[in-house]
Amino acid sequence: MDEKLTVNQIRMKSSRKTLAVRIVTYVLLAIWALIVLFPFYWMILTSIKDKAMYNAEYTPKFFTLEPTVENYATAFQAANLARYFLNTLIYTLITTALMLIVIILAAFAFARLNFRGKNILFAAFLSLMMIPSELVVITNFQTITNWGMRNSFMGLILPTVTSVFYIYLLKENFESVPDRLYLAAKLDGASDFKYLCKVLIPMCAPTLFTITILKIIECWNSYVWPRLITDNEAYYLVSNGIQEIRENGMGRDNIPGMMAAVVVVSLPLIILFLVFRKRIMAGVARGGTKG
Repeated sequence: MDEKLTVNQIRMKSSRKTLAVRIVTYVLLAIWALIVLFPFYWMILTSIKDKAMYNAEYTPKFFTLEPTVENYATAFQAANLARYFLNTLIYTLITTALMLIVIILAAFAFARLNFRGKNILFAAFLSLMMIPSELVVITNFQTITNWGMRNSFMGLILPTVTSVFYIYLLKENFESVPDRLYLAAKLDGASDFKYLCKVLIPMCAPTLFTITILKIIECWNSYVWPRLITDNEAYYLVSNGIQEIRENGMGRDNIPGMMAAVVVVSLPLIILFLVFRKRIMAGVARGGTKG
């Protein structure tokens, strides 16, 4: 009887300890979530405040009883946001499509094809990740300028159609596919290209989907290269467009209008990530797990 009581007491203490740890964990996560999400809340709150009311606030208020969408109309009227969105959409779609072609073929070559110096070449290829991005930008700028591609979509797109990291990620994923499938396909007379299209790509679709989403986010947020290679507003992306709006005065004279423009630009990526977050995480985990 005493032994049973002791066991029950131990279990109760253990369950209480587990509950306490869980409560502390959730409280800390909730605090961290508030810290991370507060800038987004403040951005949206500012975008729906009336300009006059916002300027009259000597002490910032964390809520508003008179929300307005006038700032969003002002943002579209004061800046060519529609044009910036179209440019970004063209840049994102073409860059992502070309990148997928390049990285799929490169990853397949490193994963399945046998040729002399493959390991040395791949090691040298990975070493490119150690080069500071600033040096790459300078080299790309000189090359694109010498080719006469400044202020063009071609100049924007060409330097961004490949990624060493994505090639590495996809190569590891391709190598996780059993070799017997490749040998069986070769015995059936399938070419390497057919094996790639019919077997590898369908089996590695989660990783490819994740890479696609991450590349879309990368293109949408791209700032340094488009800002450097274009000085013609006709080729501005949304990131450059927001900077142009800020420099033209809205960032100082109309903070709510500026925040409305930022919300409009940020909303597509936020929705994209929220909708596909589970598939993104699953694809990254799958790509990093071999065997």
